[in-house]
Amino acid sequence: MKIVATNITSPLGFTTRQNLEAVMHGQSHLHTWQGTFGIPEPFCASLFSDGQNHELQVPDMTRFQSLVYRSVSEALSHSNINVASSRTLLVLSSTKGDITTPLSITATKIAAKLGFTTKPIVVCNACTSGVCAQILALRLFQTGAYDNIVVCGADLQGKFIVSGFQSLKATSAHPCRPFDMERNGLNLGEAAATIIFSREQAPEKQSWNLLSGDIRNDAHHISNPSKTAEGSYRSIQAVLTPERKDSLSLISVHGTATMYNDQMESVAIQRSGLSDVPVTALKGYYGHTMGATGVIETILAIHFADKGRIPPSRGFSELGVSGRINISDQTITTHPGSVLKIISGFGGCNAALYLERCQESETRVTPCGYTTLSSVSITTDTVLCDGISVPTTQQGRALLTEIYKTHIADYPKFYKMDLLSRLVFVASEMLTRSKTFNDADDCSVILFNRSSSIVADTEYMQTIQPGNYYPSPSVFVYTLPNICTGEIAIRNNCHGETSFYILPDKDCELMDLIVRASMTGNDNSHVITGWVDCNSDQDFEIELKLITRNI
Repeated sequence: MKIVATNITSPLGFTTRQNLEAVMHGQSHLHTWQGTFGIPEPFCASLFSDGQNHELQVPDMTRFQSLVYRSVSEALSHSNINVASSRTLLVLSSTKGDITTPLSITATKIAAKLGFTTKPIVVCNACTSGVCAQILALRLFQTGAYDNIVVCGADLQGKFIVSGFQSLKATSAHPCRPFDMERNGLNLGEAAATIIFSREQAPEKQSWNLLSGDIRNDAHHISNPSKTAEGSYRSIQAVLTPERKDSLSLISVHGTATMYNDQMESVAIQRSGLSDVPVTALKGYYGHTMGATGVIETILAIHFADKGRIPPSRGFSELGVSGRINISDQTITTHPGSVLKIISGFGGCNAALYLERCQESETRVTPCGYTTLSSVSITTDTVLCDGISVPTTQQGRALLTEIYKTHIADYPKFYKMDLLSRLVFVASEMLTRSKTFNDADDCSVILFNRSSSIVADTEYMQTIQPGNYYPSPSVFVYTLPNICTGEIAIRNNCHGETSFYILPDKDCELMDLIVRASMTGNDNSHVITGWVDCNSDQDFEIELKLITRNI
């Protein structure tokens, strides 16, 4: 799948070239901020200046919408794709978007203003979103459903996100130090980045191709990575053949500078036999830009590989992880070759990409068929299991508690979950208990909705109001909608893919295409999938099914 154009819009510049030059010259826009966004504690972040925000602003669009629009527009100006074609798609990668505006509405507005005629897809997979969005693009290309896919990752910072990460004790008030023995937390950042994938590149022209991608879950914890790096290790193994390992020019890591993420990544790299491959960590330049980070780091990684030079991992000084990795505070010279991009995030999600400069085009595949083994449907007052009504006496949130007490009752963590996760949890329990489900190790969880995590978002906002400022870490973590997929993975020890997509509406045909393309693109035996929309205690629905690949 060929890359034909890119853009990075960040405080370091509004084009890919400006960002590349800034990083190669060691520039960073990380600063310590005091009193910003009404947050009492200082924090270090890379934020757009007032002047930059003014320059990026588009009339009748929010700041986030403007940022995405500007980045995509700049990338489009370097390609000749037809955005109005029914075979051109916009995929938006973001963790929170505008916070108060549903991402489904935001994506639809951006797509329309840019001239797209197809429904946009939002990938909301926490920190892995930008890489997962590229994997989705690859899978959809392989089905032949689209000729052009525009992937844009973006996020902005504000009181909601900064206070949340501070509540988790995950941030540093000083510039971050990825993989360093003195690292003590992450910095946040603002940015958007766009990659345009197309079949329209002249076949004789050699270009960068995304050849493989994989998503796996740790099945360990919703906010702490596995000590054995199980999910990251499995995703790396899925994309690398022995020949590909030998060709690697570099590994682009997540490198958040948090204690456990960096440790986990180092273990994954060593377990994979990649300790000698040069590593690039970019958070010291950009901070953690969330939905944009996987896209930014992919773009810069391929440019580093082209140059054969990897800039210093800013903030790094002395190795402070147990896994042996090849990282440096000096420029590293490497052979021009291929790129491995790895990333991890809340909900136990891990992902990996393999890219190579070559003439090879993507392999066309026919999406596999599947058989439904079981189904569950729950609304605020009705429960159906395989089409049979399940007797209940309660409604709304109380209905979920009744189902738990009557049919499950052996997982007290249920009471700590947000409403969306409770809904997914009870439905998945009824789903898997109604059929034999002994081999869950490679099971995947792929869910869709349009309301994201609106209930948890509203609840968290109450904890950061002026005069009542007490950010709740237990609430904040559930403001990532993909956490509900991680809860299923942990409960059932599923190490397959976990993905969460936000759509403008309940489009069964599009959902089916994504699920079948995902099943074709990995080796899972079962998938738990369906639509789960949760707007309030008295307004929710879920239609979940357990499916298996047709042989």
